Amino acid sequence: MPHHLPLFSRHPGGESKVPQSSLPGVKIVRSKLASGERATYYYHRATGMRLPADPNSTAFKLALEGLNRQVEADKAPPVEVPTIGSLIRQYQGAPDWKDLAASTREIEQFNINAIEKAFGEMPLAAVERKGARSVFLEWRDDMAEDTPRAADAKLTRLARILKFAFDREIIDRHPLSTFKRVYKVDRSEILWLPEHFAKLNATASEPIRLAAFVALHTGQRRGDLIALRWSQYDGEAIRLQQSKTGAKVFIPCTEALKAVLNALRAARTAKAARADLGALSILNSAGGHPWTIEAFKHAWRAAFLQTEIEEDLHFHDIRGTAVTMLAEAGCTVPEICSITGHTLASATKILERYLARTNVLAKSAIAKLELRLAS
Repeated sequence: MPHHLPLFSRHPGGESKVPQSSLPGVKIVRSKLASGERATYYYHRATGMRLPADPNSTAFKLALEGLNRQVEADKAPPVEVPTIGSLIRQYQGAPDWKDLAASTREIEQFNINAIEKAFGEMPLAAVERKGARSVFLEWRDDMAEDTPRAADAKLTRLARILKFAFDREIIDRHPLSTFKRVYKVDRSEILWLPEHFAKLNATASEPIRLAAFVALHTGQRRGDLIALRWSQYDGEAIRLQQSKTGAKVFIPCTEALKAVLNALRAARTAKAARADLGALSILNSAGGHPWTIEAFKHAWRAAFLQTEIEEDLHFHDIRGTAVTMLAEAGCTVPEICSITGHTLASATKILERYLARTNVLAKSAIAKLELRLAS
């Protein structure tokens, strides 16, 4: 700490003396001892620490300067060490997070909470060191013993957060740039067959049956179907922008779907009275309220369990079934993509996942071969 007055003053005769007025920040206490002698004590005002008895000594000077430096250091704001926790806050303030669909952010927040609980205080310097990758993978592996899919999801979100940091040169090394998932599933053969829909329709409520029917005839995701409004249906086709990809799709309705939607719209119009029907949801719960994701997931799961279908079918598998139906009807991959919202670049994946083993296509291929051989 700089001194406004010189600590030492030179007096005639060469003796170095410390005038009492030249001790800024020092409290001088004089007291009378029991023996009758008078004593002088020196205390550092800011800390209350007692200083050496001789203000002319080097020990006094060093002690005073040390305490002054300590006070100045205490006044300085603490230096924040970048951690995974602070990185998460930075990540969630960037477009990488904000541009995700609201439903995706809602789900991924659970993964981020788990990451912050486990590694929130981990310095980013430690992330860059050798061994960090092993720590992250062991964390995932521990969770994978009970929930492998959820464990992969948490590690995937951590990897994306670290990629955000690497891309912005916040860290110089990305320890999770690649990794193998522990959860593996092949749903290429998992399709909803007519007998599955028959069981669902025999036991499920009307709102659940309607949701499955619309999904089969449009090939859309659950979240986009729940969000559908009557203003998006013009009596011939449905127009929507997919929340996950942002793709705008135009879906001409099958005659069966038009018949169901037109009848439903007429019934809703009679009940809506003066309400703006266009702003109302097409798919509602049994109570007539718009579905939320969680409410629909719960209702769908309960309805599926009642069917006693043995196969592990998901609502999302109806989307794959719709792709298969379109292909079996003779649609080209671009035609399928224009309805489902897949990109043309994913055409090969569509074939691999959904069309790997479809009997209709196989029979069609042999029929074409026989025609070729006969000509």
